[in-house]
Amino acid sequence: MSPLYIARATSIAARVLDGEMMIMSAKDSTLFTLNPVGTIIWQSADGQTPLVEIVEQKICPEFEVEPAEAIRDAESFVSDLAGHGILRVSDQPISPTQSAGGTT
Repeated sequence: MSPLYIARATSIAARVLDGEMMIMSAKDSTLFTLNPVGTIIWQSADGQTPLVEIVEQKICPEFEVEPAEAIRDAESFVSDLAGHGILRVSDQPISPTQSAGGTT
């Protein structure tokens, strides 16, 4: 399986309110409140770090979850946010200058 890279879309509004990450999609005005794991994934979505690395280095040690389970959950979460245009997903690193289109 090829690595999965994720980057935050540019057409969103995101803020931390009372310790929770709130994200609104400009695409469909959907509002998301991220849990601590989702917040880590969101904050780590730099387009350069593979999702599996984010899970193994940041999520598994903090939440004491098995890597296989954590990566499945993370991929599902990423897919959901990508479907709303909140994350961009690629099998190659995403440069900050790439246009904020859909997934590749």
